[in-house]
Amino acid sequence: MREDQFRKNYKKAVDNMKTNDKMKQRMEQTLNVQKQEQKRPRRTLYIAASVVIAASIGLAAPSVWQQVSGPSSSAIEVAQVNPGASFDPVVIPKMELPDMSSSAGMSMIGLVVYEDNIYTQSATSIDAADAAELRGEKLGTTTGGIDEWSGPGEYTELASTIGAADIYAVKGYDSEFRIMSYTEIDGQVFAQLFDQTNDITVSSGADLIGKLNLQGNVASAEWETFASWNNGLMELQPLAADGTLDSFISALYAAKPVATSPELEEHVYGSEDRKIIYLTLEDNTQVQLVLFGEGLVRYGDAPVFFEVEEGAF
Repeated sequence: MREDQFRKNYKKAVDNMKTNDKMKQRMEQTLNVQKQEQKRPRRTLYIAASVVIAASIGLAAPSVWQQVSGPSSSAIEVAQVNPGASFDPVVIPKMELPDMSSSAGMSMIGLVVYEDNIYTQSATSIDAADAAELRGEKLGTTTGGIDEWSGPGEYTELASTIGAADIYAVKGYDSEFRIMSYTEIDGQVFAQLFDQTNDITVSSGADLIGKLNLQGNVASAEWETFASWNNGLMELQPLAADGTLDSFISALYAAKPVATSPELEEHVYGSEDRKIIYLTLEDNTQVQLVLFGEGLVRYGDAPVFFEVEEGAF
């Protein structure tokens, strides 16, 4: 069952249940910490990774949707990276809500509104047992209330798709980039990281990847084939955290940003020539990066790829 269909069925079931608030909250928290479904059809992978964005002012039109966009006939061009070169920046504007009357397919992504910015579900994970050590200053408590039918006026401070949860700064990270939800229910911890990867300008990999604190902080690394990832097999293989990996990370910081487009995403996600690497950092967060055969790297759903220098890639 697709995750979006699961969410709809879950919501319908909860609405019809006669239960107490504590049980309902526990169910909602369990749903929100679930990882994205691993197995999905190959031909639609590029759609699932696409987050449509458009310029907006403030929170008047935050985009929080994954939409189906048809491919165009434009040629796909990826230029070679010259070490030390300067690149045209990729401007990622504020997110925009879609036209609710549109027939485009949509599904919600996990998000929290904090200080007029939208933070979306991170591609970096943290185990519940390690989350307490990363809690910084408490920033507030979310109110929930956002779903597929929410209008712009409902994207108020600390509104979210995760129900009621305490929100904290994350030690070692700028709160303008990353925050964390943390809730304890009957001694069980539910924690999730959220990143702000919109309303930024990316001139090189350092402007986004640098915020993950990778350099000099990788404790261990693993990688996975696309076939394993696509079938949810979790057949992870060790990746030496040595000079070669350090060189790759340095090259990733210096990499050329390449803006996403429907045709580029259809091209790269339409191929199985890719691998997923998992970098566990000294603070026990685990960063997931996707490497594509074209020499491109992507972090989460941020609408930008990074073209890494060929030798390092």
